[in-house]
Amino acid sequence: MVAPGDGERAVRRDQRRRRRRVVGITAAAVLTVTAAGSGAYLLTREDGHAAADAAPKRTTTTVSTTTTTTAPPFQGFVDPASAFQPYYGSTVDGLITFRGNPTRNYYGKGPVPAAPQILWKYPGAAMCSLSEDRGETTNWCGNGWTGEPAVFERNGRTWVVFGAYDRAVHFVDGATGQDILPPFPTGDIIKGSVTVDPDGLPLIYIGSRDGYFRILAIDRPQATELWKLSADAVSPTKWNDDWDGSALVLKDFLFEGGENSQFHVVKLNRGTGPDGLVSVNPQLVFNTPGWDDELIAAAGNEVSIESSVAISGNTVYFANSGGLVQGWDLTPILNGTGQPTRTFRFWTGDDTDASVVVDEQGMLYVGSEWERHNARANEVGQMMKLDPARPDNPLVWSQHDQGVAKAGVWGTPGLFQDLVIFTTYTGRALGLDRATGAIRWEKKMAAPLMGSPSIVDGVWFQGDCAGVFHAFDVRNTLVDPPELWQVPLGSCIEATPAVWNGRIYIGMRGGFEFAIGDPAPPPVPATPPASAPPASVPAGQTASP
Repeated sequence: MVAPGDGERAVRRDQRRRRRRVVGITAAAVLTVTAAGSGAYLLTREDGHAAADAAPKRTTTTVSTTTTTTAPPFQGFVDPASAFQPYYGSTVDGLITFRGNPTRNYYGKGPVPAAPQILWKYPGAAMCSLSEDRGETTNWCGNGWTGEPAVFERNGRTWVVFGAYDRAVHFVDGATGQDILPPFPTGDIIKGSVTVDPDGLPLIYIGSRDGYFRILAIDRPQATELWKLSADAVSPTKWNDDWDGSALVLKDFLFEGGENSQFHVVKLNRGTGPDGLVSVNPQLVFNTPGWDDELIAAAGNEVSIESSVAISGNTVYFANSGGLVQGWDLTPILNGTGQPTRTFRFWTGDDTDASVVVDEQGMLYVGSEWERHNARANEVGQMMKLDPARPDNPLVWSQHDQGVAKAGVWGTPGLFQDLVIFTTYTGRALGLDRATGAIRWEKKMAAPLMGSPSIVDGVWFQGDCAGVFHAFDVRNTLVDPPELWQVPLGSCIEATPAVWNGRIYIGMRGGFEFAIGDPAPPPVPATPPASAPPASVPAGQTASP
């Protein structure tokens, strides 16, 4: 394993360089990887039997004499058992970062709509602006990859917060589709997803293509920039100065990768000022190149970090555009004893901009693109499960998406029970067995599929590039999921949906953000007051008029 190198080349802001852009417990038996005829790599034991097989055993009745003990609270950054749950340790009720939590596998909460329609469309005119990409200036509209809005409850309202291609961060009332705060302008388009402060402080964390990662306060009449980090603040750097990844905030530290190809750790020092308003005093406490000399030799200088970092236990995982998946031990940062150290390295061979997903057992699910067409990417495939506890041979299984010049995975995989769903640039949506990688079912949708699959209450939500937003029933993970409904939104959907309390919030490339959900029931007519019964009249008397 080669330590991080010192190679660099200058970043030129005037020349935009942009690229779009991981169940099983480790067995006590020694496991090896063999190629299955279906194209998936499957685990087998050295005796040649499938790892899932077990010899029959006689049943014996025994009386347990053990006592139940309570495990002590987890002391690190993120309890691995918190996978699939809301953001670990958060006091905020909401979907507050890309894919919801530090392990990138919480997709929101129901109920889910049964027969939805468009409830509102925001704003009145399309959100568009000009931006340069590889020397060509074009008009960008709406929300793209990754584009998942944050949805959270604050002061009795549901806030929907997102960055868009009009170069602004928007703060919208989830009930009405109206602005809560005026949009906050930046110097270029915003592609990534915002992170909301998990400890309830009125802070938003967001990056832009203008070269800055910002902290915004929302406890004022308008969103206010409290701090920003330039992509040029560290050295060495490579590729460009965009910020597409969604940060994580844990124990007053912020963790973020940048397209400057560096991984950053910031001590936030959050508090409240004399005026009662939120304050921060951030300090960059660690940064490291996201590449090493071995990667540069194999893949060149295009090694930007566009994925959102994931954390399980005290390990942070991220991947880059050179295909390098790595894990860094953050324990020294937590304990104040030193700097993080790299503990895991795996090369996919091609651009890996989908975020790494970590399950409850520490397994990694990784989606990679197919653009370089090299031997390594052909060998390991584009959909992978990795076991970081086996650093010398971590590949558990893989599947391929190739056959055309541009293929592979941009969206972050979605996990539900024993199923993992990958979507590909070629329009394939595949349901894979989490344990074996075998294909259980496959669907074809309008390509490219860049949005990440979201699964809530057994319903999988997916937008396609024909502008149709779909819902599929995946409660039975063994069968091809039937479609429950679809809602046409009018243009390509590259963004990832946020599912929250009966509504789904989703942006599209046509320039707008939508709320879809079941229509409100018609009002029940008021019941008129009953007429007073006639008074009782004693016999022999006549009632007065």
